[in-house]
Amino acid sequence: MAGGRPRTFDPDAALDRAVEVFWQQGYEGTAVSELTAAMGVNKPSLYAVFGTKAELFEQVVQRYAERELAYFRDALAQPTALEVARYYLERNAVALTRPERPRGCLSIQGGLSSNPANSAIPQFLARSRLTGEHALADRLAQARADGDLPADADPAALARFVMVVAEGQAVHAAAGASLEELQKTAAIAVNAFRQALQMAS
Repeated sequence: MAGGRPRTFDPDAALDRAVEVFWQQGYEGTAVSELTAAMGVNKPSLYAVFGTKAELFEQVVQRYAERELAYFRDALAQPTALEVARYYLERNAVALTRPERPRGCLSIQGGLSSNPANSAIPQFLARSRLTGEHALADRLAQARADGDLPADADPAALARFVMVVAEGQAVHAAAGASLEELQKTAAIAVNAFRQALQMAS
C-alpha cells in the first residue's frame, strides 16, 4: 500500500520560527520566502500544513499567546485586583525586554496598520488584544463582586487603563526602552491604579 510522503520537518518547531520572523518584521514586512527559509519548508509544504500566509499568522499569534503571554494568565490568578495589575505590569516589562526575544509585543508590532488588501490583519490583532482586555475586566468585575474593589469602581475602565499602559510599554520597548525604564513606568501605573481605587471608594 502506497503511503504519503513523510514530513521532513517538525511543524511545531517551524511554527516557533515563524513566530520569531513575524515578531521581528510584522505581517506586511515578512515575505513568504523569508518564512520558508526560517521555517525550513518549501512553499507547497507551508501551504499544505499551515494554509495561507494570513492563516499561518493567526496560528503564530495563538502560539505567541500560549507561550509568551502565560504571565497574563498568572496575573488573573492573583488574590487582589491591585496584585493583578501589579503582577501583570511588572511581568510585562520583563517580557518586552528579554534579550533572547525580539523587542516589544507581536500583537502590536504584527500590524497596527496595513495596506487595504491586508486590512483584516490589524482587525484580527485588535480583536486578539480586546480578548485579553475583556478577560481582565471580568477578573476585576469579580473583584468588585467579592468586595475587593469598591462598589462604584468601573472594571472595564480599569482594565482598559492597564492594557493601554501595557501596549504603550510595548511600543517603547520596540523603540529601545530599557527594562529599568519600563519598570519605572509600571510602578507609576500601579500607583495610579491604587489611587483610582481610593477615589472610587
